[in-house]
Amino acid sequence: MYDPKDHLKRLVETHAPSGYEAPVAALLREEWAGLVDEFDSDGLGSLIGIKRGTRASENRRKIMLAAHMDEIGLMVRQIEDGFIYVHRVSGIDPRVMLAQPVLVHGERALPGVVATMPPHMLTAAERQQFKPIDELVVDVGLPAEEVERLVRIGDLVTVEGPMIDLKGRQVASKAMDDRCCVAVMTACLELLRKMNHSWDVMAVATVQEEVGLRGAATAANHIEPDCAIALDVGFAEQPGLSTAMKLGGGPLMGIGANFHPKMVKRLGEIAAYYDIKWQADIIPARAGYDSWAIQVSRGGVPTALLGIPLRNMHSPVETLDLKDIERCARLLAHFISDLDESFVEYLSLMPAESE
Repeated sequence: MYDPKDHLKRLVETHAPSGYEAPVAALLREEWAGLVDEFDSDGLGSLIGIKRGTRASENRRKIMLAAHMDEIGLMVRQIEDGFIYVHRVSGIDPRVMLAQPVLVHGERALPGVVATMPPHMLTAAERQQFKPIDELVVDVGLPAEEVERLVRIGDLVTVEGPMIDLKGRQVASKAMDDRCCVAVMTACLELLRKMNHSWDVMAVATVQEEVGLRGAATAANHIEPDCAIALDVGFAEQPGLSTAMKLGGGPLMGIGANFHPKMVKRLGEIAAYYDIKWQADIIPARAGYDSWAIQVSRGGVPTALLGIPLRNMHSPVETLDLKDIERCARLLAHFISDLDESFVEYLSLMPAESE
């Protein structure tokens, strides 16, 4: 039986950095069985779950939903005396990595820790600094010769640890960015099981977002959608960071040049009708989300952004409120069920010939 929190837990505790997303794709094939009518994929490995529209037609319109399934991580670059030195895979922050438990994906999975020098052995100046990524060292507790046998240059290293329950309905984990929005798509597909929708829904778990929005670009060209909604996380309020977005305040909605104004308008109308709270995420220029790659694919795709407020982004304790996932999924499902043929004409930004 589908449980949204358990589903999210399975997603975030799976290890799949950029370029190596197959474990999450395999999990989603199991979790989405019964929610979609068929699966597809593009050449980069983005998983596409296709839920056909309930209207009998061979030429149904298509809406693309996109949330990236890759996570930030590390890669082995050197092994010296049994200790492992690493490269960054996308946005790992070295400030938060010292003393973290990790998993080294060698010949077999090896639990390890990022070693840290005792403060007693540091100078006063060194205690005021943090180690750059090329000085981080992973210790798996094995003799040097065994490490050499089990680990190779290029093997992956990911943060290890369970999803943590906080108070209220908040949870924390690695990889909430952007597996929480993959969970939004799952919750949306669950809701659509009991709703009529005339458009085909193309739910895409994209690859390699953290290294350049690559999967979204190839998937959009593969699918050729009539419109799209990208799903990603945004910065929530926390000490030292003042934003307009609050945990539990509802999903974020992108406002700016990257987001089709009529898509944003209709989403706002749907939210108002169903009394769904949302928060504006003001992004004046290019957005660093899958929405950008989708928007400029082919001849241009009308695109919007919905997402989840997140604290502690790109850290092992990314924190969110489960209520925001539920609200985002409801807004998405109601938007999809409202789509009809007239929406394509409505999206035109060009004046009619008679005007």
